[in-house]
Formats: sequence, C-alpha cells, structure tokens
Amino acid sequence: MNWDIICYVLGRLVLAEAVILGIPFLMALYGWERSAPAFAVSICICVLVGLALRVNGRSGNEQLTMREGAAITGLGWLLATFLGMLPYLLSGSLGFLDGIFESISGFTGTGATVMTSIESQPFSILFWRMMTHWFGGLGIIVIFIALLPQAGQSTVYMYNAETTGPTRDRVLPRLREMTRSLFLMYMVFTVTACVIYLFCGLTFLDAIAHAMSTLGTGGFSLYDDNAMHFDNPALEGWMTFFMILAGGNFGLYYRVWKKGPRVLKNNTEFKAYLVILAAAMLLITVNLIDAMGMKPVEAFRYASFQVGSLSTTGFVSADFDQWPAFSKGVLMMLMISGGCAGSTASGVKVSRVVLLAKNAWAVVHQKLSPRRVIRAHMNGIEVGGDILLRVGQFFFLYILCIVLWALLLTFDGIGAFDALGISITTLGNVGPAFGIAGATCNFAGLSDFTKSILCIEMLLGRLELFTLLVMLSPEFWKIRNRW
Repeated sequence: MNWDIICYVLGRLVLAEAVILGIPFLMALYGWERSAPAFAVSICICVLVGLALRVNGRSGNEQLTMREGAAITGLGWLLATFLGMLPYLLSGSLGFLDGIFESISGFTGTGATVMTSIESQPFSILFWRMMTHWFGGLGIIVIFIALLPQAGQSTVYMYNAETTGPTRDRVLPRLREMTRSLFLMYMVFTVTACVIYLFCGLTFLDAIAHAMSTLGTGGFSLYDDNAMHFDNPALEGWMTFFMILAGGNFGLYYRVWKKGPRVLKNNTEFKAYLVILAAAMLLITVNLIDAMGMKPVEAFRYASFQVGSLSTTGFVSADFDQWPAFSKGVLMMLMISGGCAGSTASGVKVSRVVLLAKNAWAVVHQKLSPRRVIRAHMNGIEVGGDILLRVGQFFFLYILCIVLWALLLTFDGIGAFDALGISITTLGNVGPAFGIAGATCNFAGLSDFTKSILCIEMLLGRLELFTLLVMLSPEFWKIRNRW
C-alpha cells in the first residue's frame, strides 16, 4: 500500500473541502449568524488536517493501483463526512452522532434528517446541508478529478471505486476531460432548475437550495414540511422532471448533446427506466383513485411526484404513509431499483434490474430448450458472462444487507415493516421510509445504536458495497500485495 500517495491525495481533498466550507461561512458572516465561528473553526481544522496529510505524503510518479484507488475513495468519503459534521457540532445545531448522521446523509444523497426543527436553524447551516447533497451527488472524487490536477496517474481506479453501475461507461478517452464535461453538465442542469424554480414563485435562496438538492438527488429542504411547504403544482411538476432527469445516466446525456436524441433509442437502460416510472405512476394513480377517492388530476399529481422522488431523491409532497398498501409496495420497489447507472441516484440501478430480468428469462428458456444458446444484450451489445455474474453477486449482497440491517433494527425494538422500510431507504440513499420514519417524520427519535448502523448503511449504499467491504479485509492493507 502506497501511503505517500494516499495521504497526498487525501490532503488535497480535505483542503478542497475547506474551500467549499468558505461559502456558507461568508453567508454566516453576511447575515451575522451564530454559526459563523463554527464555520471558521471548521475551516481551520480542515486546513490543519489537509496540510498534515500533505506534509506526510507526496505525489510521486508511481501509478495508482486498484487498491490505492479504493483506499483513497473509501477513506476520502469517511474524512469528508466526518469533517462535514463539524459545522453542525460546533454551532450547537446537533450533537456528535447526530452531526455525523446528518453529514453522511447529506453527502450520500440520502436526505434522512435528525433535525427536529429545520426552520429554526441558521440559513448558513441549512445551505451547507444542501451543498453536501450537491457535491456528494455527482461524487466527491469525480468533482475532485474534474477541478484539480490529477494526483499522479491511474486516477481511473478512484473514479471506478466511486461511480455506480455494473459497467464503467467512459464517454471520452481522457478521464479528466470526461469528468469536467460531466461536472459542466451537472452545473448547467442545476442552474436551469434554479431559474425555472424562480419562475415558479420561489425566492432566489429557496430556488438555488432546492435545485442543488434536486440534482444531487438528496431531498433535504429548507422547511420542516419539505416540498409540501410550497403546495405548488407547477413547481412539483418541474421538480418531478428534474428528479427523473437526475436519475438518468449523465454520460448518456453527454452523448445526446454531441450526437442528438437518436442516441436514446439505442439505450436499453434509459428506456426501461422511463417505462418503470410510467408504469409506477399509472398503478399508483389508479390505486389512489380507487382506494382513496382522489380526483384523477390530484392522484396523478401526487403519484408522479412521489414516483420520481422515491426512485431518486426523497422529497415529500404528500403523506404517502397514509396511502394504500399497494401504493406503498410500489414505492418500496422503486426505492430498491433506484435510478440509472452513472446518475446521482443510488439503489440497485435499472441496468442491473434489466440484466437480472434478461438472465432469468434466458435461464427459463434454457430449461425448456437445453441446447438453445441465449445471450443477454444491453444497448445492442452482448453482455459477457462475467458481468452477469457480478450483477448477480451484487444483487444477492444488496438484498442480504437489506435483510441484515432490518434484522438489526428489529433487535432495537423497531417493528418489522418499519425496519424493512428504513433499511431499504438508507441503503438506497432515498430518505423517507414508512411508519416511524415516514413522510412526515424524521430519524431524530431513533436510538444511538440505530443511527450508528444506519450511518454505515448509507455509506455502503453510496459506494455500492464493495469499496467499503473490501477495506475490511486484512489482505487489503498488506504492503507486499499489489492489486
């Protein structure tokens, strides 16, 4: 393990976080908020930690191996989320564990909050929450590669350890050029959403904060009642659009920009993603009309927003915890499937769902016709058996984690259905669940044990399990082994 390069890159990451903390610090100074000293001290701590890591490390000319890439990504996320907790703690907004929970929830795009009174918090603290969504949404490492000089060579391993999906979709031959293009597109989408939110009647601060939360697929809001606070059908419609947009593959959007909309026709995952969302909207709309007597327009308004939200973001426009069991079941399935690979959303990913379905279909046909050779295809290209194997392994491990964490939650006295919902929503980085952590509730009332294990689960979900799990192996840290 090359600790010199690891410390050097981590030092640059921490120094970059210190710069980012300067934005809410200036806001706090401008508004004479009580959080200004907390941000000042947080920035100083980040600078000291960053400089200490830089002094004890060096860039060198050695290539990064897969092991160093995974270590930098895993340790980088742990450092960023821990240091991101400091403003909450030092300002008195949250305690130590609650601050860590809020920071991890923000950076991973989960949006599960332990703040009991959001509107009473200083605006700079709330804006910092939104910023953690935005920077964590596209990825701390992706933005780091895009904006800062590369730390040596082979940073592709850092990129691969953070990005999501069964395959690594490179849209440009040079990694830094690609990440810059993705970051630019991310910024354009955010600014566009902000402008449209302004036209929908939001103030500038509300618009930019909720635009960051939307595109980062986080779900944090400036208000205790989340998106219900606005009660604005036009705003909800546009938020639904941008949530669904953020759940798509950003690499695909880049190719659409370069080659035109015809690229979408050949993308199996994106078409399946839209079909799944459309089917879920239709099913829930019909169920709400039939079981709750809603008018069709009203039912579709709430169904479409929550389908777009719980598959990606976690905003709340209605108390879906009061909806029929069938509608809640559909929403739970969406929490598991999540968005597309290469998006800011988490979950299993639609590409894996498609490959699992195709592989299952092939197995059934092979049972009927043993000599028949059936191959799975994605985007018109045959998918190799090694990828199908990895997809199956990931899905098994994902479901195992959901069950294991739900079992741990029931051990803490949480009901079985509530525990299952909380486990699914935190591993899928969605946010709201059902019951005690439902649409109109928060996670503040949970025990310290539950909050601690949920912090681990949120990080596991954001980094797709393997990056953190592999770091638990003693062999991973042995110097003599090179990956």
